[in-house]
Amino acid sequence: MKKLDEVKVLRDPIHGYIHIKYQIIWDCLNAPEFQRLRRIHQLGATHIVYHTAEHSRFSHSLGVYEIVRRMISENGDIGQALSQYEKITVMLAALLHDIGHGPFSHSFEHVSKYNHEECTCNIITGDSSIYRILSKENPRLPYDVASVINHTHPNSLLIQMVSSQLDADRMDYLLRDAYFTGTSYGEFDLERVLRTIRVKNQKLVVKESGIHTIEDYIMARYHMYWQVYYHPVSRSYEAILHSFFKRLFDVYHMDPSIIDEAPMFKALCEKEYLTNSELYELDECACQFGFMQLTKCEDDILKDLSNRLLSRHLFEYDDIYTIEQENEYFKWIQSHGFDPEYYMYVDRTEQRPYQPYRDHEDNAIWVLMRDGSIQELSKVSTIVDAILKGENKNEKKVFFPDELNN
Repeated sequence: MKKLDEVKVLRDPIHGYIHIKYQIIWDCLNAPEFQRLRRIHQLGATHIVYHTAEHSRFSHSLGVYEIVRRMISENGDIGQALSQYEKITVMLAALLHDIGHGPFSHSFEHVSKYNHEECTCNIITGDSSIYRILSKENPRLPYDVASVINHTHPNSLLIQMVSSQLDADRMDYLLRDAYFTGTSYGEFDLERVLRTIRVKNQKLVVKESGIHTIEDYIMARYHMYWQVYYHPVSRSYEAILHSFFKRLFDVYHMDPSIIDEAPMFKALCEKEYLTNSELYELDECACQFGFMQLTKCEDDILKDLSNRLLSRHLFEYDDIYTIEQENEYFKWIQSHGFDPEYYMYVDRTEQRPYQPYRDHEDNAIWVLMRDGSIQELSKVSTIVDAILKGENKNEKKVFFPDELNN
């Protein structure tokens, strides 16, 4: 693979510098599909709560790439386990793993039929600048990169580095999201994790001496989910976003002319799946302009929901525990003149910070013991074992217009 004349370095608040020495990495970074990630918030609606959480999928993707690059270049076990072609493949997978995200990140998947990993693979292997860059280097390369992202690559070590219980993706987003939200929940010792990772039987494992650092990492995930990612105010924004698109789709099917006022949503209303070029054009800038345009439309519900999204006029929320309570809220909202189809949203959340074997044994975290054996983390950590034996924390909330409480 061709190297740049000199190593490019990009300043980063989490990693200090991002280092790029290969031309193909630099070319992909400058491709339109990757530059689009500057226009997608990393945390979707979370900046509604934490006002400094304005960071993008662009910076996160670079951070994931940098952690994978360091794994390869600084960890002797990983460096020796991979061929040069595999190293380039996994660095590209780390860099490109999020290019299929829609506006508002994961929130968009809740209001559409799109899976960001499928869209990512479609961009990498389909009609795109990224595909042309990769295939020019090697016709196999786009498909090998995509196979890391969709978990089908024959060398599972590459998949584990990008997507597993202890992967570069999680390590970057915890540290980055904690930094930009101004919280300390997501902090853990990344340097120690990278120093204690080893390869054993084609598995990423952690030395026994690194167990306490991994425990901190798992607890960081737990607290970030409940204090940041599942914050009820950001979920309120997502509830309105869901209602907005539901109403838009419903109105469009009754009167397609509504889309003349917000043509950026035309393909989304008309098609089951977007093409790569249509997804490229649908970023958060386009959506915000669409919301602004629809504040002047004739449909009162669309007009109101658009105004709420733009002015942070959010829904109120309450905990519910039974279907009877849910039905009571439905009647109450309806009795106040609001259509529950668009002004009531029920959201259930559940999260366990560590779930070994959920899909495959590679989703467990493995510990390399001093005697050379490997053990699943919960077998050698009393803290993690207690987490697994405890009840899952979950909650169910109903969201509704705050006018009902006035």
